[in-house]
Amino acid sequence: MIPKIRAIGEYGLALALMLLAWWYASGPLAVPPYLLPSPQSVGTTLWSMLQDGELLPHLLFTVQNILIGLLVGTLVGVALAYLFYKTPKLADVVEGPLVILQTAPKIALAPLVIIWFGLGVTAKIILIFSLVFFPVFAGGLAGFRNIDSRMHDLAQLLQLRRSQRFFSIDLPAALPGIFVGVKIGAVQALVGAILAEWMSGSLGLGYLMTFAAATYKTPILFGAVLLTSLLGIFLHALLNAVETLILSWNIPDA
Repeated sequence: MIPKIRAIGEYGLALALMLLAWWYASGPLAVPPYLLPSPQSVGTTLWSMLQDGELLPHLLFTVQNILIGLLVGTLVGVALAYLFYKTPKLADVVEGPLVILQTAPKIALAPLVIIWFGLGVTAKIILIFSLVFFPVFAGGLAGFRNIDSRMHDLAQLLQLRRSQRFFSIDLPAALPGIFVGVKIGAVQALVGAILAEWMSGSLGLGYLMTFAAATYKTPILFGAVLLTSLLGIFLHALLNAVETLILSWNIPDA
């Protein structure tokens, strides 16, 4: 309970300091509103857009793409990590090229993804998936490779089937590493969603940013950036809560 309260306090303090600095720059320092709108004007703009029904579709579209991309990237990353773990020879052949492919900058690949898969949701999901997959894969592979060999001896002694061994021993033991990858992947998914919406489409927080920048509507621009930051904080806090719930056996007593 104490770590949870501490985390909430840290998030709250960081947000309070950010808002204070923002208010001071836009108020006493008198930075022009077209460069830095005040927190009050941004809040008023967001509330007006919410009441008019303009904001929610953008927010839900971004959240939907993040969740789908994160889910698909996690499932494929864990599956491939387990395949590499069970077939070391395949890992020796494929792991190197896979790492080389991952080093390609995604911002440079984004236009190619748009060209190959069009302007719809599919291209956005693929771009998000490409950012999520590798952190989950790396975390899962490290988790599987660190499984205590005595657990495998126990599985043989109990004559567990392959599926029973996976769900009873391998997956639970690898979950700490998988969660590390998923939390990194969630941040990458948010970045990927915004990047994809910058490139194409007419929905999402990323599109809202490009629209606001092109029309010099800085309150909308800052509002979209603020919502993106809050969404990232929420995702991180949610994954921490899920990790605490599922891996309560792996959290040391404080």
